[in-house]
Amino acid sequence: MPQVNKLRTALSGERGGDTAPPSSARLRAALTVFFALDGFLFAGWVVRIPAIKDRTGASASTLGLALLGVSAGAVITMMLTGRLCRRYGSHAVTVVCGVLLSLSIALPAQAGSALTLGLVLLVFGAAYGGLNVAMNSAAVDLVSALRRPVMPSFHAAFSFGGMAGAGIGGLVAGSLSPPTHLFALTGLGLLVTAATAPVLLRSRSAAPAVERPAADAPEQPKGMGTHARRIVVLFGVIALCTAYGEGALAEWGALHLSHDLGATPGLAAAGYSLFALTMAIGRLTGTALLERFGQTRTLVAGGAMAAAGMLLGALAPAVWLVLLGFAVTGLGLANIFPVAVGRAGALAGPSGVAAASTLGYGGMLLGPPVIGFLADWFSLPVALTTVTLLAATAAVLGWTARNAGEHPND
Repeated sequence: MPQVNKLRTALSGERGGDTAPPSSARLRAALTVFFALDGFLFAGWVVRIPAIKDRTGASASTLGLALLGVSAGAVITMMLTGRLCRRYGSHAVTVVCGVLLSLSIALPAQAGSALTLGLVLLVFGAAYGGLNVAMNSAAVDLVSALRRPVMPSFHAAFSFGGMAGAGIGGLVAGSLSPPTHLFALTGLGLLVTAATAPVLLRSRSAAPAVERPAADAPEQPKGMGTHARRIVVLFGVIALCTAYGEGALAEWGALHLSHDLGATPGLAAAGYSLFALTMAIGRLTGTALLERFGQTRTLVAGGAMAAAGMLLGALAPAVWLVLLGFAVTGLGLANIFPVAVGRAGALAGPSGVAAASTLGYGGMLLGPPVIGFLADWFSLPVALTTVTLLAATAAVLGWTARNAGEHPND
């Protein structure tokens, strides 16, 4: 996540005070809305994957290839969004990507084949990846300006948005067709973006007094020493391992419940909603956990909990046990990504944040197509056990890195 639009002076009203004026609260609220909208729209898409799979007649492997369109589109956009943010401002790019994501959410339901689905998901993934980088860049700058660790609250908003999107999607799955449902999400997304955009665009109009140049995420680690670069990559891999699980559950959890266990569409959608709820709760309580147990213990315990929960969620024979496993997995994964990115940032500053975040989002985007191939070769439950493997790997790597960074004893 490249750092752009340094807001420290603008938010303080150029008075040099320690506290920010009310405009910073409005900016924080607007960014929170965009995080929630991102989660809401993405969840609205993922809960309709089983129905869209049936409409296109795709097999597990061809669906996995189609889902790769989301990954490809997002990765391409992530490589370009840093430059766009530096040129036009992260706030303006956030608004534009919010519009594009709202428009593109309706496209998957119009696909008549797996090939067409993959092509439209390329567009959807581009908008999704761009919005994630832009709004995270704006959030990182706001956190820096406020000098308060409020980043988990933004990611909690994403989780609550995902929970709401999945919950509503489950309620309407039996009565609304995928095209009608996703078209309604387009309208809602455009309305929310139009209502929230003025706050971001007005904030952008105030030229920052201090602006530090930033390179694109893939180039940032070049300024680090060899040891620092290795540690940052280590934390990036931890973020990747856990984000892999989030992406896998988002796009395959409902399919596992419906196709493997015979759950109704509404109950299948509730799986991701429950996962998103427990993840949001975990993130809301993350600061207290970190203060009490320290970063390393929180990371290791979270990885172990997620590994156990996903083993239950993948292999349990009853729907309620799978739902319980998804809930435990959400609690376990909740704070690992923020801890990993925070440790990388403490060690290497914005360059560390950018590198670790890029690896983390890569895991979220690449997980679903990998699960699709493994499901076709073996079975979906077996494929989902890879989430257990990677969560356990994150716990081991977290313990290995316990003495790295600025807090060697926590």
